[in-house]
Amino acid sequence: MQPLIDIKNVHLSYDTASGKLPVLDGFDMSVPEGGFVAVVGPSGCGKSTLTRLIAGLMKPDSGEVWLDGQQVTSPRATVGMAFQNPVLLEWRSILKNITLPLEIVPTKLNKAQQEERARYLLSLVGLEGFEQKRPSELSGGMRQRASLCRALIHQPDVLILDEPFGALDAFTREDLWQIMHDVKAREPFTGVMITHDLRESIYLADQVVVMSGRPATTQFVMDMPVTGARSIETLYTPEAADMLKVLRHQIEVAQGRAPSAASNTTGGH
Repeated sequence: MQPLIDIKNVHLSYDTASGKLPVLDGFDMSVPEGGFVAVVGPSGCGKSTLTRLIAGLMKPDSGEVWLDGQQVTSPRATVGMAFQNPVLLEWRSILKNITLPLEIVPTKLNKAQQEERARYLLSLVGLEGFEQKRPSELSGGMRQRASLCRALIHQPDVLILDEPFGALDAFTREDLWQIMHDVKAREPFTGVMITHDLRESIYLADQVVVMSGRPATTQFVMDMPVTGARSIETLYTPEAADMLKVLRHQIEVAQGRAPSAASNTTGGH
């Protein structure tokens, strides 16, 4: 079966004042339709670069990025993105912030239908009644929920999350993790999440991909024994502890702080 996202042997370098800076070196990753993959790795290894390649905001030097059977060569309207900084416009209400992409991306929805969908998404993430508030009137967690709604408003096939919960406190973050499971059950999408939080990766994802140090390759792949919605209590099981131990070791390998066993180049759990 053809994966919805297929990244094949991608190489990419940035031009700097001192010459070429290799970032990706033969990187491979695939995500099936409806799958959710978390990507982890050392700081600066190219995780955010990967999201821009999937969205068509960048092109690789060599290799291929495929999305739903088509090679990605330009920005794709079928991709939604949410970032660590929600970047909501203060002069627009929360409702108008959420419908903003529909002013850019072609849609068959009329104005009433657009507002109806925005209100539905807000209710889905627990923000019903906050439609006319301004971003400054919302907490950080609430703004991030609104950002998630904005990323989903045009019903994208692919949702890219670039450390969306990284700036939040632990309790708010765990609350949003559960909301993510609820949203995915109601708003099916294929997801790629960049995160530095290993607990977040095993709680939300179906599969965790570990990127090596720069220039990055696919160092390690771990399949989750349970996919889809799950309880926060699953993070406190012996199985979760074992998975976190393996992933921590892989991060240390990627950082050059631990030796790498040949069998760990690719693997699963």
